[in-house]
Amino acid sequence: MDVRIGISESNQVIEVEMADETDRAALKSSISDSISEGTVLWLIDKRGKETGIPGAKVAFADIGSAADGRRIGFGA
Repeated sequence: MDVRIGISESNQVIEVEMADETDRAALKSSISDSISEGTVLWLIDKRGKETGIPGAKVAFADIGSAADGRRIGFGA
């Protein structure tokens, strides 16, 4: 599952590739709680790397799926 987090007051977007079996509802709840409570949002990618994002700085969250497929090249 691919997750993109936009950082407010910055052009930076943090992209985290999480395990496919990640619980989407729990992830959305965790993001929402971090934003509303102003706590740090911790995400763990599928290789075990941990990324911390201050909830007060989250501008947007885009939760995709690895099954969406990543297209490479000029295919239609």
